[in-house]
Amino acid sequence: MTVFEVIKKRYSCRAYIDKPVEQDKLDQIFEAAREAPSAKNLQDWRFVVVTDKKIKQQVAGCTNHQDTFGQAGAIITACSVCKDTMKCGQQIAPIDVSISLEHIALMATELDLATCWIGSFDAEKVKQVLAIPKDIAIIELMALGYPEKGSRQTTREPVKNTVCYDKWQF
Repeated sequence: MTVFEVIKKRYSCRAYIDKPVEQDKLDQIFEAAREAPSAKNLQDWRFVVVTDKKIKQQVAGCTNHQDTFGQAGAIITACSVCKDTMKCGQQIAPIDVSISLEHIALMATELDLATCWIGSFDAEKVKQVLAIPKDIAIIELMALGYPEKGSRQTTREPVKNTVCYDKWQF
């Protein structure tokens, strides 16, 4: 599969079969995350990978879609140990962690797994469930697993609606 084919195949999966993700696939996925670029090469991401069914249900219970995400083979809690800001004013943590998560999503897609970014969650509750220190930022959760068979619908804006050249022309 080419990179573009993987990109086109990736989607936000909201229906998983109850099947564990094999350790060799997890190893490949996190090797892909490790290769992500980061500001100042800080590599500030840290992942708590929840595969235990009971703990997974507790983490899923901290989201607005607990039934959906509790079925996934794993829930990845993506954290950052960086509090720095770039010269442009943007915080490093959400950008670095997001890049690594997209590497995870693309690698998972290549391995015939599916993912879903989860932004609707109670971070303080997740920290309690997973014993994450208070000073560590949870940037995002991501469901990971084997998708249920069935249709998926994704639509994208045409490129002409999202790209202009040389000056703002929207």
